[in-house]
Amino acid sequence: MKKCILSVVGKDKVGITAGVCGVLANAGVNILDINQTILQEYFTMVVLVDIDTSSLGFGQIAERLENYGKESGMEIHIQREEIFDAMHRI
Repeated sequence: MKKCILSVVGKDKVGITAGVCGVLANAGVNILDINQTILQEYFTMVVLVDIDTSSLGFGQIAERLENYGKESGMEIHIQREEIFDAMHRI
């Protein structure tokens, strides 16, 4: 299993979760866990995904998410789990 952590931040509006999940579904990415909240007027979401189910490579998935984020006025970042873990070790 190739796990990745996806973060989404932007002004709250209708359809953010649906839009991001649509990009993931179209890429064949499986969502393992999802957490979202509203901080004042900002929407934040963290998603744990498995990209093994996708026929696309990590770079292609990242590009699709980044493009969707730009089109939607959001910051969307994806990191491989091992990079995320290494960055957050004390």
